[in-house]
Amino acid sequence: MSDPSSTSTAETLARLHALEGVPSALASARDGIDAVLRDRGLRRTSPEQTAESLLRGAHASAALEGSTSDLGVVRAGGGDEVAAAAVRVSTELLGLAPVLRRSPLQALARLHTLAGAGSVDADRLGRPRDAEAAQRLRVVADMLASDAPALLVAAVVHGQLLAAAPFASHNGVVARATERLVLVARGVDEKSLVVPEAGHLALRPGYERTSAALKDDAANAVHQWLLYSAEAFAAGTEASPVVSP
Repeated sequence: MSDPSSTSTAETLARLHALEGVPSALASARDGIDAVLRDRGLRRTSPEQTAESLLRGAHASAALEGSTSDLGVVRAGGGDEVAAAAVRVSTELLGLAPVLRRSPLQALARLHTLAGAGSVDADRLGRPRDAEAAQRLRVVADMLASDAPALLVAAVVHGQLLAAAPFASHNGVVARATERLVLVARGVDEKSLVVPEAGHLALRPGYERTSAALKDDAANAVHQWLLYSAEAFAAGTEASPVVSP
């Protein structure tokens, strides 16, 4: 994904949102989220459902990162290192919503510190790999602070973090956690009942194909990523504990 720092954040996001099919795809995904949370969720949700959603998300994110631990093992507190990293992130995720709004770079650093604990040298936790990575993180932070539509920001930031791989490890876990956190912080899904990570796992071939295109900076890669992301948000909505207990 090309570095968009040469134009303003608002201009970049507006241009991306205007790509053919993107506004309607993201609006449809948002309508689906709103319908589930309003009609089947908000009046009867519980902290246990939020915890289950976060656990499902951690398992799915870990699987996309190469974990072979199944959901039952992760639910029981076991699993491999990647699963443990994703679970650590999930346990603090909701508490980072106000940090994301106030200081996006601090929130991103904390996500990597949680994910990389025990597998990365302490002086590399939460720190960009190099000057270029630091600049890409500043671009992501500007996007997180923007007033652009929430699903657009969530998808673009997710893609930016995957493509830039700004940290020493666990960039996928951080990217997917950030996407979920945007939905919480922007009020789309304050109780974090949608499971976007499970949506990506369900659509894994599309996820891997479109994210690889972003990393290669292929033609139309961002356009295809945004259209794919709308599908993944819909799939993540269907994976919510309020839909599939």
